[in-house]
Amino acid sequence: MVAPPDILFKAWTQQIDRWFAAPGSVIMQGEVNTVFYFETVHQAETHSEAQRHPHYGRFLRLEQDRLIEMTWVTGEGGTKGAETVVTVELEPQSDGTLLRLSHKGFPDEESWNKHEYAWPFVLEQLDKQMTASI
Repeated sequence: MVAPPDILFKAWTQQIDRWFAAPGSVIMQGEVNTVFYFETVHQAETHSEAQRHPHYGRFLRLEQDRLIEMTWVTGEGGTKGAETVVTVELEPQSDGTLLRLSHKGFPDEESWNKHEYAWPFVLEQLDKQMTASI
C-alpha cells in the first residue's frame, strides 16, 4: 500500500465510509469491544436496482497503526450469517505499508472463495481512496 500505517488504521476504525461503506450508514466507535454496523451498496447483474448489504461486527483487538482484528458478519452472498474474523496487520515500509489481511471462519467454501476474490479489489479501493488526499 502507498498509504502509511496511521492513515490505513484510521480508515478501518474511523473512516470506513470514505472507502468501503455507504455514506451515512456507519455506526462505529473504533474501540475494542464496541460493535459496528455499516452497509455497502452494489448493483448486481441479476437485479435492476442497487442492493444494500449490511455488515455487522465488533472490534476484538486494536494496536494503534499496527493491527485491527474484528468479527465480520454479512448475509447471503457474504458470510451467510457466520461470524468470521478479519485480521489486518500493518507494517511500515519505506514507500508505504505492507498490509496483510486474513479472514477466517467461513461457513463453506463458496463464501471463502467469494471473499478471496473480492478482498484484493476492496484493498485496492482502500489504497486509492486514502492516498487521494496525501
